[in-house]
Amino acid sequence: MRPRLHERVAAARAQRAAQARTRVRRSVTRRDGVRLEVDGHWLTGFCSNDYLGLAQQFQVVNALQDSAARDGAGGVASHLVCGHHATHDALEKELADWLGVPRALLFGSGYMANLAVVQAFLGDEDVCVQDRLNHASLIDAARMAGCKLRRYPHADPEGALRQLRSVPDTGAMLATDGVFSMDGDVAPIRELAVIARVQNAMLYVDDAHGVGVLGPEGRGTVASARLGVDAVPLQLVTLGKALGSYGAAVVGDADFIAHLEETARPYIYTTALPPAQAAASLAAVKLARREQWRREKLVTAIARFRNGAVKRGFELMASHTPIQPLLCGEETHALAFADALEAQGFWVSAIRPPTVPEGKSRLRITISALHTPQDIDALLDALAWARDAVGQGFGASADATATHA
Repeated sequence: MRPRLHERVAAARAQRAAQARTRVRRSVTRRDGVRLEVDGHWLTGFCSNDYLGLAQQFQVVNALQDSAARDGAGGVASHLVCGHHATHDALEKELADWLGVPRALLFGSGYMANLAVVQAFLGDEDVCVQDRLNHASLIDAARMAGCKLRRYPHADPEGALRQLRSVPDTGAMLATDGVFSMDGDVAPIRELAVIARVQNAMLYVDDAHGVGVLGPEGRGTVASARLGVDAVPLQLVTLGKALGSYGAAVVGDADFIAHLEETARPYIYTTALPPAQAAASLAAVKLARREQWRREKLVTAIARFRNGAVKRGFELMASHTPIQPLLCGEETHALAFADALEAQGFWVSAIRPPTVPEGKSRLRITISALHTPQDIDALLDALAWARDAVGQGFGASADATATHA
C-alpha cells in the first residue's frame, strides 16, 4: 500500500529531531542597527547580511516611504505586462553603470534569478559545471533545467576543467559563487575564466555576498579579479545583502540580458518588485557607490575580529570577507555554543546540515560596518567564555581549509 504523506512527513520530522536538525523561527520585535529585540530581550546581532549597514539608513528608508506614498505598496503586474515602473528602469541603469556592464535585469530574489539564468540558457543535452559548495539555488536551477549537473571540488579550477572535458561538445555553463556563503572564501574567478574560455563555456558568477563589499567601489569579485563582461557575461547581484534592501538583478551582456527578459519563466510569470522597494534599492546603490568609508570600516572590523580571535586561541577559516565561520563539528555542539552566546547577549546562527556538510556544523558570524570596536571585543570575550562553559574544542581546525588569520 502506498504510504500516506502525513506518515512520511511525521517520520522525516522525527528523524530531523533525533539529529538536532529541526528549525525554529525567531520573531524580531524591533531592530536598531545591529541590536534586535527577540522574546523581550535585546541582543547584539552577528548573523545579518546587512554588511554595509544600509537597511535602516535614513536616505534608504525615506526613499521607500516617499515612493510608497506616490506609487503604492505593490508591483501590480509582471514587468512585461504593466508592472515595469520608471523606478525599476532607473535602478537597472544605475546597477549597470556601477558594475560597468551594458544591462541589468531585476528579479524578485536571487533564488529566482539563478533559476532563470540556468533554465534560459541550458536544456536537456547541455551541462552545468558547478563548485561543490555553490548556493542551493544554483544546484536547484540545474536540476530544474534538466541539464547534466557536474560538480567539482571546492575552489578547484583543475577539477572544473576535468568536468568540462568529460562531457560531449554541447552547451556548457561554468557556475560559481563569488563569495561562498557558508565559508566566506572567494572563488578563483580568474582561473575559472580561463578555463571557461578554453572550453567554450559561459562563466556565470553568483556574487550575492561580494557586490557592495569587495573590489573597486564595491563592484564585487568579478571587478576585484579585474575581469569584465567578455570573461564573465552574466553575474548575479542581490539587493538584500550588502545593499540592505530586497530583490536581485542579473547584469552583463546586453544580448544575454535580452534573452532572459524574453524567455526566463521566473521573470515573465511573476509580479514585479514594488516600485517603493526599487526606490529603496536605488538609494542604497548610490550610497554604496560613493561612501567608501563603509567598506573601510568593515575591513577594519573584520581584521579586529580575526586578530582578536587568534589571540584568544581560536582557529579561523580562510576568509577575509564579512562571513567569519567558526567550525564546531557536530550539530549539538554548534547549538550549545549558539545558546551560550545568546545567554551573553549575542545572536549568532548555528549552521547545520544539510546547509553545510556532515560534521561541519558551525557558527556563522557575520560582521557589519555598524559593529563598533566595543561590539567586536565583547563578542570575542563571549566566545571565549562560551568555549570554557561548553567545554569542547570550539573553533579548532575541523578540516584542512581552516587556517590562522
